[in-house]
Amino acid sequence: MQHRIIVLGAGYTGAVAAGRLAKRLHRDDVALTLVNAEPDFVERVRMHQLATGQDLEPRPLADLLAGTGVELLTATVTGIDVDRGAVDVTHADGDTRELAYDTLVYALGSGWNDQGVPGTAEHAHEIAGRPGALRLRERLARLEAGETVVVVGGGLTGLEAATEIAESRPDLDVALAARGGLGDWLSPKGRRHLREVFDRLGITAYEHTTVTRVHADRVTTGDGASVPAAVTVWTVGFAVHPIARATALEVTDTGQIVVDHTMRSVSHPDVYAIGDAALATGVERQAAADVVRVGQLHRAARRRRHHRASDQREAAQGDDPLLQPVHLPGPQGRSRPVRHRGRPRRARGPHGTTRRRVQGVDLQGRGLERQATRRSVCPCVVGAFCPSERRSAAPARRGPPRHRCPDPVRRAPLPAPPSPRRRTRSARARRRGLSRAAGTEPPPGEGDQ
Repeated sequence: MQHRIIVLGAGYTGAVAAGRLAKRLHRDDVALTLVNAEPDFVERVRMHQLATGQDLEPRPLADLLAGTGVELLTATVTGIDVDRGAVDVTHADGDTRELAYDTLVYALGSGWNDQGVPGTAEHAHEIAGRPGALRLRERLARLEAGETVVVVGGGLTGLEAATEIAESRPDLDVALAARGGLGDWLSPKGRRHLREVFDRLGITAYEHTTVTRVHADRVTTGDGASVPAAVTVWTVGFAVHPIARATALEVTDTGQIVVDHTMRSVSHPDVYAIGDAALATGVERQAAADVVRVGQLHRAARRRRHHRASDQREAAQGDDPLLQPVHLPGPQGRSRPVRHRGRPRRARGPHGTTRRRVQGVDLQGRGLERQATRRSVCPCVVGAFCPSERRSAAPARRGPPRHRCPDPVRRAPLPAPPSPRRRTRSARARRRGLSRAAGTEPPPGEGDQ
């Protein structure tokens, strides 16, 4: 028998949860159903664009879930019986249906919240969903030049709505009322940029202002002043779906489902709540401990993989002397292994500079050790610095490396040792110089025999 999983809501969290469950679980073991009121995926963070007249590209959920094995059901959730494990839904044509589940994922999200301010429900517009954004779109289209639009709320939604309206309709007077300072939760650079944008678009900011009442043509602030408003856009706070409060689930005063650190309901283990509909209380320490433990496990696994790869490389090298690691003297006289075919080891040098110890073997088998302070090492060189750029040992300067290898695939050969013939000529020239100084220089050609 298949395990029945029902996901309520196809917002950001609900759609992602359904997709990941379908990817991780086998279709023969589970029956996955996604219930959503609309057939399209609603990009909530773009509702201010829809309200100002922009057309958003439709994203049908059927296309997004094609081939995943998730059954899409377009219906509205009207009731949940967590004791019996059933969900009541209503289709667009009015037909009702009961869905039984073994595991329920509650992701109905949230909507706008009038905060109990008088007149908000009757006169204010909201952009928390597609229907509200479309109503505001029609209302803005009927406004004449010079009329005022007041956006209440200084969060991200309020800032985006105010700037989008001012940019799309420069003939309107746009104002924003915020309880605190304008963008006081942003960084100093962000606040400066926000004020520059407001000045450029001509948006009036009412800072440290609380709206206590909304009228059809104005809003009233906490100090008793009236601000003209042909249209009022309300973006203050959010409220979760009220259906969770009507169930036997343990919820908070705001209607959010209380969950543990695994997002499972503390009162009904077969129910999971995600997104705005969930609130984890009293599990901060446990969650933090789990995060630390997971990080420790990841680091330990990474070290094990590194040691295993090193053992495999050493086993593959065998007895070839040219591929065996050579221990070179490291800082403070300590020995440090450096491989012929590996990347040069780094060591901290004097004055905070970085030293690279590079070692190689020439064709005659003699060891060649070099030490220099450089900014970059050519990636094409095996065990030596790039011969196309030589610098004297000097403290490294900050900045990106200047050298760019002309041919990263080509491997530059190691520098050959001085030829014996050149050393012989140097010694002969030195003897000639001493002979000239003593006045006993042999006849030309005699010393060459």
